[in-house]
Amino acid sequence: MVHINKDSFIGKGHHREVHIHPDNPNRCIKIVVDLTQDPGEEEKEKSYYRHLQKRNISWHMLPRYHGDIMTNLGTGSVFDLITNIDGSVAKTLGFYLQSNELTHTHQQQLKKGLQNLKEYLLTQRILTQGLAHRNIVCQITQTGDFNLCVVDNIGNSEFIPLSQFFRFRAEKKINKKWQRFESKLLTEFADNKALPLVLAN
Repeated sequence: MVHINKDSFIGKGHHREVHIHPDNPNRCIKIVVDLTQDPGEEEKEKSYYRHLQKRNISWHMLPRYHGDIMTNLGTGSVFDLITNIDGSVAKTLGFYLQSNELTHTHQQQLKKGLQNLKEYLLTQRILTQGLAHRNIVCQITQTGDFNLCVVDNIGNSEFIPLSQFFRFRAEKKINKKWQRFESKLLTEFADNKALPLVLAN
């Protein structure tokens, strides 16, 4: 059993807390804390990760899933921890968008990072339950650029998962989710005057 203490806490989603793995600083452990969550949803996510592993996708913008372990806080799912070049934990997209005084450099980093992320999702046919600023982190690379990674809500919500097997359906679904994502950003960060420039094609 892996023992987790409160000092390892790095974030919380709707249903899970995220902790740095005490035995491996390059990985994190996600633990369900909201017991009202449908266990089937988490199983769908794990099944989809296994599907991606079989397809041998590029993991450049998505943390790998390494299975489950027992912890003192319950069963935890182990994933890659997305860190910056200096070893610090990458901050969310929302962290940067909260500032209404984004530097020109940050604007260009975010613009390029978002364009690259969309292209990655389409090229690798990565389906998401939904995109949000809370589940995307901005990894600072050796060149000082932002490599955006989706760290939560990965999976296919279709009852019959046709989008997993037909490229044109996957691309249509990804583009639709991306449009919703951009619309939500413009609504949630309406005070950020730089955001329309960041999202502009």
